[in-house]
Amino acid sequence: MTLLAVNGLCKSFGGLKAIADVDLRFERGAVHSIIGPNGAGKTSLINMLSGIYRPDTGSIALEGRELAGQPAHRFAAAGIARTFQNLQVFFNMTALENVMTGRHLRERHSLTAALLRTPALQRGEAESRQAARELLRLVGLCGQEDTRADAMPYGALKRLEIARALATEPRLLLLDEPAAGLNATEAREIDALIHRLAQGGTTIVLVEHNMALVMGVSDHVVVLDHGRKLTEGTPQQVSSHPDVIEAYLGNAEPAAANEAEAAHA
Repeated sequence: MTLLAVNGLCKSFGGLKAIADVDLRFERGAVHSIIGPNGAGKTSLINMLSGIYRPDTGSIALEGRELAGQPAHRFAAAGIARTFQNLQVFFNMTALENVMTGRHLRERHSLTAALLRTPALQRGEAESRQAARELLRLVGLCGQEDTRADAMPYGALKRLEIARALATEPRLLLLDEPAAGLNATEAREIDALIHRLAQGGTTIVLVEHNMALVMGVSDHVVVLDHGRKLTEGTPQQVSSHPDVIEAYLGNAEPAAANEAEAAHA
């Protein structure tokens, strides 16, 4: 069953097309990877799927609900969560506090309840704290609840950001290069985590350059090149596709759209 449907998506920067008429289907409960050489438009695409960029044209529908053109918080409220290639954590907070910030999206308390510290609000906070502890355990950070983020290693911070995204109770989780900058051991931890999430039924869209990771965890792979969908299919199908081999190993110049995209990031 299709969870997210993308139709005719386009995005330009200064007249240069970063994404050109892209159609995609992301099925519920599967791991989908988006790959492509530098300048392919991967970042532009995931930024549109999370509401950070507004598409010039096209549709982004989550279970039939149109989201294209809405602000990022509407995407989050609808059930789309994401992580970032460059870490976006609160370094002056503990790991537990970081994850609890994600829980606030699903909490429903009035200002009066907050000011009076009502029993209902205190029960809600206790539930959020327990849920955050369970998520830290899920991502392999059990025992680090009270550790400040600025004292945690880089690989642990990558998993902490995933835990915070999961705290929003997403229907679709976007992971933007979760293995970027990790050593081999840390990359294996991310690999194992994605497998655990997939086995638990989480629908994942992964943007990643680590091909061993992509080919090991993906049910479906989309290949972008110069803003267009080059091909899609199983990992085995795309890895042997001649156009994919050419896109990765050929001598094409990096897309100019990538430079324009970076200027607008």
